[in-house]
Amino acid sequence: MEYLKEKYINFFTDFGFKKLFGSEPSKDCLIDFLNSLLEGMEEPIKELQFRKSENIGASEIDRRAIFDLYCVSETGSRFIVELQKAKQKFFKDRSVFYSTFPIQEQAKKGDWNFKLDAVYTIGILDFVFEDDSDTPEKYLYNVKLSELDSHEVFYDKLTFVYIEMPRFKKSLSELKTHQDKWIYALKNLSNLTGVPEGFREDVFLKFFDIAEIAQLDPVERDSYEDSLKVYRDLKNTIDTALEEGWEGGLEKGRAEGIVTVAKNLLESGMSLENVAKMTGLSVDEVNQLL
Repeated sequence: MEYLKEKYINFFTDFGFKKLFGSEPSKDCLIDFLNSLLEGMEEPIKELQFRKSENIGASEIDRRAIFDLYCVSETGSRFIVELQKAKQKFFKDRSVFYSTFPIQEQAKKGDWNFKLDAVYTIGILDFVFEDDSDTPEKYLYNVKLSELDSHEVFYDKLTFVYIEMPRFKKSLSELKTHQDKWIYALKNLSNLTGVPEGFREDVFLKFFDIAEIAQLDPVERDSYEDSLKVYRDLKNTIDTALEEGWEGGLEKGRAEGIVTVAKNLLESGMSLENVAKMTGLSVDEVNQLL
């Protein structure tokens, strides 16, 4: 099995993301990662409670809203944490739409003063936004509602943090902050052969220990192998589509590539809703491929 050549699991697989950030044994790692991102914006998180990531809403559209991780801190702050492996049409719209669920969830019956707890959407992106080509060195976005003239924050309880992983180019010797270390570890995990120099803190030692493929039981190894195959198929198809797109029309090439990805995921047994989420197609468009 090819994946056995690697020491650590690939964070960008569904299995890897849930194993390293979405399980009770790895919760300390997620808390530390979030604190590194939100330093100065949020009081340090001490505890998180995982909630169901599928929101049962009033409409069919609401019930389809599924995001990767949803958790609540001891102070009531809500966190949506998503891993996005493929560029999606209307990604920002989708991100804002999903942020409304933790807001609506806070509504109380009867008399209520509308006081809300903070909501944070964290997007770990394996692609870059198309509309920021003027700042190729920028990989981290912190977004809040602000007043246009003064540029001052108008409302500080709704925050979007996006990390464009392909743009993070720092080498091991260039890492300066705890946040740098986390982004480096996530991006390079499957290529590392051991714990890097400077990562001997307890939280990172725990992270790398959980990430070791040798630590997985047989059922987990099978799940990881399946997840890794889906990720590699997705990445290879998109990369091929982009290369062909430069020659035969970028948008056409990308569109054909996404359709191919969707068909492959359907053949692997993935649900319509999850295929739509990964490709940016609507559920109806995915259904038409059957």
